[in-house]
Formats: sequence, C-alpha cells, structure tokens
Amino acid sequence: MGTRKKGLEFAKHITEIITKATGFERHLEKVQITGGGDGICTAEFKVGPEHLNRAGGLHGGYTATLVDMITTYALMSKPCHPGVSVDISVSYLKGAREGDDVVIEANTIRAGRTLAFIDCILKHKKDNSVIAKGSHTKFNVATTD
Repeated sequence: MGTRKKGLEFAKHITEIITKATGFERHLEKVQITGGGDGICTAEFKVGPEHLNRAGGLHGGYTATLVDMITTYALMSKPCHPGVSVDISVSYLKGAREGDDVVIEANTIRAGRTLAFIDCILKHKKDNSVIAKGSHTKFNVATTD
C-alpha cells in the first residue's frame, strides 16, 4: 500500500520491503534506496556480474526491471496503491559496465483516480550521462489515508 513516509524513513521502509521479499523483488537486493516521498524515489547500485548480459553490459531486462520497480515505489510514496502495469517503455541510450555506479530517479508525473504516470531515468553517477529513460503507466486506486 501507499505511504506518507519521506526521505530516510521512506528509504528504510522500501529497503525493508525488498529485504523481506521472497519473490521477484529479491532481484533488487543490491539496489540501495536513497530517498523519496511525495511521488519520488531515488536509488543507486553498483553494476555487478549478476546484472550483465553476454556482451558484458548492463542487461536490458534488468534495466526494465529497475524502471518497473523504482517507479512503483515512487507511486507508493504518493501515497497510492502500487497498482498494476498498463504500459511500460524503456529507451536505452548508453551502456554501463561491471563496477559502474548507477543512480536511478523516478518521479510521479500524475496520479489520478485510475491511472498514474511515472517517469524514470538511470544515469552514471560519475558524470550524470544518461543510461536509460523509462516511462510507466499504472492502473491504480488513489488512497486518501
């Protein structure tokens, strides 16, 4: 469900969700949630061997997973129900290699009564060059708690 937590409290809450997960969310165990609240979520991770494709670059499927999950956390901080995906897209702009530090920023553009629109960007920490840009549309039910 949604949360009104912000900043460090939000980061700890989402980290706890990831740590306790037994399903797909476990793939984010090396992603550090660094902040969020009010429709935003920020995270970082170091590209490890488990994140690579056969060519030695950051796997596109993992990138899409990051867009999916980090945008969902941003939406949950609104607070809104995490909802279900209606549309998700990722544009891959630059590669990342093992050892690269990646910053992820997700921002809820609009959360209406039934649809939410969230954007996401993955950047190299060293120079802010863009690795990928994503957008996610989710069917959600806004909460008023």
